[in-house]
Amino acid sequence: MKKYITEKNLNAYREHLYEEEKSPATIRKYMCDLRKLSAYLGTQELTKKKMIAYKEMLRSSSQYQLSSINSFLTASNCFFDYMGWYECKVKTFRVQKEVFLPEYKNLTKAEYQKLVQAASQSGRQRLSLILETICATGIRISELAEITVAGAKHGMADIYCKGKARKVLIPKPLQKKLLYYIGKKGLRQGPVFQTAGKKPVDRSNIWKEMKEICKLAGVREEKVFPHNLRHLFAKSFYQIEKDIARLADVLGHSNIETTRIYIKTTGQEHRRQLEHMGLVSERCRDTT
Repeated sequence: MKKYITEKNLNAYREHLYEEEKSPATIRKYMCDLRKLSAYLGTQELTKKKMIAYKEMLRSSSQYQLSSINSFLTASNCFFDYMGWYECKVKTFRVQKEVFLPEYKNLTKAEYQKLVQAASQSGRQRLSLILETICATGIRISELAEITVAGAKHGMADIYCKGKARKVLIPKPLQKKLLYYIGKKGLRQGPVFQTAGKKPVDRSNIWKEMKEICKLAGVREEKVFPHNLRHLFAKSFYQIEKDIARLADVLGHSNIETTRIYIKTTGQEHRRQLEHMGLVSERCRDTT
């Protein structure tokens, strides 16, 4: 039987993912990745050879990192499992884990504070408090709606994400700021951060606002995105506790290997550690 990716089977797969209780973000990601493959194929039939060619096309492009390509291939393979097209599945690329974090990805505490200050001074009080809420609790941007009026009053938020429930403590200084904001906005219930229509703020709008204050804060734009605030929380927590298992629980991770990604040192810090080992002689001989 010939195989084609059609709107009908994509819609059926979307429904399947929903019934599997995948998160809305995961469903959107899978659909986006599959449409990328569909656009590549056009009206052509799907075959294993076509998938190998697609994989090589992605690899030869300078547009994507291997980790991103692997996520595209994983989405395709899961769809093929659903359709019973097992012979079309391809292997993902083997990627050695980075030992350290590139400097251009590392958001420092000083840079974070500049962002908060820039948001506040430019009159974006809601954004300023959102930044502090994510960074001081370590929640995901998708979990921001779980910071409710009731939770702020109790100093604890009930978070439900990816099929797991956990409680997140709200630090006293943050709780005080949230309660002041709630009183100022006249909120009685629901998410603390709402639109004028009483709906939770959209993550894409938060992303856009964060990018807009980069220049005001003097922070490189590529460092500024919501998930980097969660990384900063994790690094700050680990520096004090040195307990990766506890950090995994706080972040809501099922696998400690995921948590390890969050506490990588930068290349500069890694270099200092290597130099501190003292395994190279201080003497420099002239070999000429």
